[in-house]
Amino acid sequence: MTRYLVVIGIGLAISVQAQGLPRVPPGEVGLDEGKLRAATQLLTQFVTDQKIAGAVAAVARQGRLAYFETVGVQDLDTKTPMTERSVFPIYSMTRQVTAVAAMMLHEEKKFLLDDPLAKYLPEFAAIQVVTPEGRRAPARAITVEDVFLHTSGINDRQTEIYQREQVRSRAQALPQLMINIVRVGLMEDPGSRFRYGENTSVLGRLVEVWSGTPLDAFFESRVFKPLKMIDTGFVVRPDQRARWTTVYAPAKGGGLTVSEVEEVPFTERPALLEGTVGLVTSVPDYLRFCQMLLSRGELDGVRLLKPDTVARMVVNALPDAVLAERRGNVGWGLINANVVLDPASPLRGEYSWDGTAGTIFWIDPAREMITLLFAPARPSNPDGIRQKFKALVQEALRN
Repeated sequence: MTRYLVVIGIGLAISVQAQGLPRVPPGEVGLDEGKLRAATQLLTQFVTDQKIAGAVAAVARQGRLAYFETVGVQDLDTKTPMTERSVFPIYSMTRQVTAVAAMMLHEEKKFLLDDPLAKYLPEFAAIQVVTPEGRRAPARAITVEDVFLHTSGINDRQTEIYQREQVRSRAQALPQLMINIVRVGLMEDPGSRFRYGENTSVLGRLVEVWSGTPLDAFFESRVFKPLKMIDTGFVVRPDQRARWTTVYAPAKGGGLTVSEVEEVPFTERPALLEGTVGLVTSVPDYLRFCQMLLSRGELDGVRLLKPDTVARMVVNALPDAVLAERRGNVGWGLINANVVLDPASPLRGEYSWDGTAGTIFWIDPAREMITLLFAPARPSNPDGIRQKFKALVQEALRN
């Protein structure tokens, strides 16, 4: 368990500095050190109460790292402490990387958002809508934008029908997943509602088609290497295994028990490399990715996206009718994240998303702030740890 990074040691400070954002005292960027200390105490209490085994959290503002804390352990059996370089499965926080990759190709004029999906993936020309009366042709074709916005009618990997029909398996490659999605069909007409699902895996397949490059190779050469994301990929490398975190769930008699999620472990390369889930990363790596977005597509002199492209990605893009059906003052952006729309909220414009095993990010453009909390757990938000932690971070804001 650590306190502030400045007391951890020279080697650790060098490690963080090598990955990017300069470290500053919280007060230098308008954050209250006492409130941030309370956030660490909260995480520590969650470990003491055996609600989580450990966590890594970071807050950056104005491009500088003001808070970086580790609590607890990576694994309860080995008792290996959490470190700032601990490696986590991030599940649906893979989606934002896929969206960035796709929009890089959009800037290269490889596609238009209103192009029919079947123009690039012909198998989708045959997809049908499933209704109580049987199957029928969709009212209109799925567009590429539908895939970004989850308005295609495609379902989610965790639904009963997808699991019964074995639509997704890490033992089957991405082209087979496309065939399986078409076989099962759409849950409603494209454009009629928001349905969170395997759309981003379809988007990942599109990245392969548009670029002529396997998805993992595109991510590595066009996103991870330029951003110096040295711990991010689709498999835990041998040199990372000592830093790999175990995901825990509540045990029946109290305490925690290991939660196994995938049939193919992350320490093995799966056949399925997809755009929805599958990446592993560290907090410093994902912080660099978030800072690139907050800096409107550029980091350390390396530009991935034009400022206008990022601006378009991080605002609500759902049509009014779909937004109304979704309810609430939360939209959805091309970046594949929730966007706060409530005009009365101090967080209006903030966008965020999470992973099914306890990771989450928040990016607040108005306050130039990024908050990350990686606490490997299933369910992913034990006892509201995310809301409690984020509330203390918000209270730390002095200007």
